[in-house]
Amino acid sequence: MRNRIRAAFYRGGTSKAVVFNGTDLPAERAVRDRIFLQVLGSPDPYGRQLDGMGGGISSLSKVVIVERSSRKDADVDYTFVQIAVDQPVADYGSACGNMTSCVGPFAVEEGMVQADEDGDALVRIFNTNTGQIYHVRFPVQGGMPVEQGDFTIPGVSGSGARVTLEFLRPGGAATGRLLPTGKPLNILQVAGLGAVEASLVDAANPVVFVRAAALGKTATELPQALDADADYMARMEAIRREAAVAMGMAETVTEASLSNPKVAIIGDPQAFTALDGCTHGADSHDLGVRLISMGNSHRAITLTGGMCTGVAAHIPGTLVNRIAGTSRPLRIGNPSGVLPVMAKVTQGSDGPEAISASTFRTQRRIMDGTVFFSAGIDADA
Repeated sequence: MRNRIRAAFYRGGTSKAVVFNGTDLPAERAVRDRIFLQVLGSPDPYGRQLDGMGGGISSLSKVVIVERSSRKDADVDYTFVQIAVDQPVADYGSACGNMTSCVGPFAVEEGMVQADEDGDALVRIFNTNTGQIYHVRFPVQGGMPVEQGDFTIPGVSGSGARVTLEFLRPGGAATGRLLPTGKPLNILQVAGLGAVEASLVDAANPVVFVRAAALGKTATELPQALDADADYMARMEAIRREAAVAMGMAETVTEASLSNPKVAIIGDPQAFTALDGCTHGADSHDLGVRLISMGNSHRAITLTGGMCTGVAAHIPGTLVNRIAGTSRPLRIGNPSGVLPVMAKVTQGSDGPEAISASTFRTQRRIMDGTVFFSAGIDADA
């Protein structure tokens, strides 16, 4: 026997997710999580999520929940759930910037938000994962979201209508502080590696930045090559876990969550070949970034990771700032091309303050209907 539940399947930026109206879901989180795992096809020891809607990598193994908000400063609440591919884990510890681009259009299509007949719609979003407010603007026609357009983004074939994302006050998304250690540059003592220079920045999502050269890399490598280097991946995970402790996100390295913090290598701008085969010269970007998410090298860069990088560039003394300076916009070279990010940072009485971070995406509602899950899930303990 099986049960069914309404859902939509969206591409948001360079990610895809199953999107639910919160009113259609059971109230108990443990039951929700069992449904999400089965719908996505996790855990899958073969790494393919063949028995579900996941795509075998972190950027294609996601769930989005949208519902009306009771807050005065938001129209809808947005909850992001990262589903591990090979483990029975539904992680609520991070936000997804890419999937934010579909939250506003979904809210309009579901009737949660009333848009004008034609022009641009503004949807104010409260992210329950981070407690932060996002503003999303997108074109509408006949009161419904427009998806066709001539705007392109790295990592997505074809073009679409431009969606503007602005994260307000993105600092301290997970730790409560833009610089969780109070310093723009830290020396981590990592088991098996010794002293490692790193900048620990928490904006939109927390990211650990280390110089690519310190790991014998250039930040121009393709994700497949990085994933195949088991020694590199193990060292990056050790750095990430040590940083989680330094940032106050875990008591010990073994307690660090899978989703956060992210960890990235950064390097001086150099020519690189993107996943689509296009070559980008050194003058096309301000720094190279290769970011790891959920144990895999990201095929682009997570959008929240990109926004964190943009904010970090405006904080004097960070490794990002030392390489890229305060470029506006910051052009981030990543495996899928070049991502521009705008950020505004001011100097407050207690240090730097992130006012906003913004960039552009496209989105598309690929399908909707019902997804199925085992009838016994509702009754499971």
